Amino acid sequence: MKIIDGKAISAKTKEELRLEVLGLKEKGISVGLAVIIVGDDPASRVYVNNKKKACELLGIYSEEYALPADTNMENLLGLIEELNGRSDISGILCQLPLPRHLDEKAVINAISPEKDVDAFHPVNVGKIMIGDFDFLPCTPAGVMRLLDEEGIDPEGKNCVVIGRSNVVGKPMSMLLLHRNATVTICHSKTKNLSEITKQADILVAAVGRANFVTADMVKEGAAIIDVGINRLENGKLCGDVDFENVKEKCSFITPVPGGAGPMTIAMLMANTVTAAKKQNNL
Repeated sequence: MKIIDGKAISAKTKEELRLEVLGLKEKGISVGLAVIIVGDDPASRVYVNNKKKACELLGIYSEEYALPADTNMENLLGLIEELNGRSDISGILCQLPLPRHLDEKAVINAISPEKDVDAFHPVNVGKIMIGDFDFLPCTPAGVMRLLDEEGIDPEGKNCVVIGRSNVVGKPMSMLLLHRNATVTICHSKTKNLSEITKQADILVAAVGRANFVTADMVKEGAAIIDVGINRLENGKLCGDVDFENVKEKCSFITPVPGGAGPMTIAMLMANTVTAAKKQNNL
């Protein structure tokens, strides 16, 4: 059994991107990311700080717009419109979830598809569906990168994705499908879940429930990718997979923390670099 080291693969990815950003600067092209955060959700604040740190490390110019929780739609959409028009900003990210009085859908739709580095805009979602995409949602893209780095080829394999969110589950299944896997998507209404998960050569857990996937749900020798991040009562982080027991049965497994998590920000940086290149016709 091999534990997949997301930190190491993320560091390698970031180093490749740092050199790419350097190369773009030599051509007079700067890469810039604007991050919008509304209100003071502590988890969102941590994510935003991590994104800023990654930009600094890679030589990507970043701007943060920390708006008060009572910001209205008009001001938020006005800011997005202004950033859409700026040539020094390659990518725009609005940290979700937003306060309840704001319309997330309208905010996602307002970001120019060319600058939508989260790949949430319907245009980018549609492109992912048909397999002709510029950007990929960061977490599923990170999972694919982990599989590639470990030489785990989805082609012809049974892949099961637990979870059907627009952020992870759905795009994850499309990416595996584009790589010629046979994909089953399971969710809260799935019957006989463990019978399905036991068929999986590659199992991706993205359900948001601590230790949900137990050893009796896993096929001997499967590759297990745990996208979940849950905080236990004792304050410790854990994934959707019962790591200690499942690791005895599988060939590869990602830990939480340190597995899929670090890849998400690395892929956000990759999307931002891609956006800058596309905007400069490279």
